[in-house]
Order: sequence, then C-alpha cells, then structure tokens
Amino acid sequence: MRTSYPARGFTLLEVLVALVVVGTALGASLRAVGSLTQNSSGLRASMMATWSAENRLAEIRLTREYPAFGKRSKDCPQGGLRLICEEEVLATPNPYFRRVEVSVLDADNNQRRLIKLAQIVPDPSRTR
Repeated sequence: MRTSYPARGFTLLEVLVALVVVGTALGASLRAVGSLTQNSSGLRASMMATWSAENRLAEIRLTREYPAFGKRSKDCPQGGLRLICEEEVLATPNPYFRRVEVSVLDADNNQRRLIKLAQIVPDPSRTR
C-alpha cells in the first residue's frame, strides 16, 4: 500500500503569480514616490516665487514708493532658483492709488508663471 505525502513547497505557477503581485505593488509605490518628489519641487518653487513677490511688495510699502505706471522686469533669484519678477503698475479709479501686480516667472521657462500677487499703493504725498 502506497501512502501519499502532501506536496511541499510552491509550484512554478504560484511563484510566478506572487512575483507579478509583488512587481505590481513595487511599480505602484515607485510611481507614488516619483509623484511626491515632483510635487515637492513644485511646492518649493511656488514658495520661493511667493517670497520674491512679497519681498518686492514689502519694499514698496516700507520705502513709501509710489511707482510709475508701466511694466518692469528684473531677475529675483530665491533659494537657488532662477526667477524673474515682472512688475506692472496700473491706474485705479481713485487717482491717489495705484495697483501694483508682481508676477514671478521661472527663468528657464518664461511661459510658466509661478505666482502673481497684487497690492494697492497709496500716494505717499497724500497720507500723513
């Protein structure tokens, strides 16, 4: 009489299925890590651009500058990033105020605006 013993170990098919499952999970996690890295660098660029724009608007407030109408552009690097600040001064319905808009662009891609901030600037000769 022959006794049958239960088979020990895994079949080749079971091993291949397990490898496919593990490979799929690793691929998904690598994609997620790559996405997080890309989002992190985008957030950093946005934060640096915000600081550059806020610096210019704070400079106008602190020096009580009443900027002339028109557009100006200058380099405004921040945190090792090459940025360009574009400032536009516009009229408001009240002639004693001007609207200052500061847009910050990526110097490597001028079409990519990172942020745009605006503020109303009073005429310093009219304030006490």
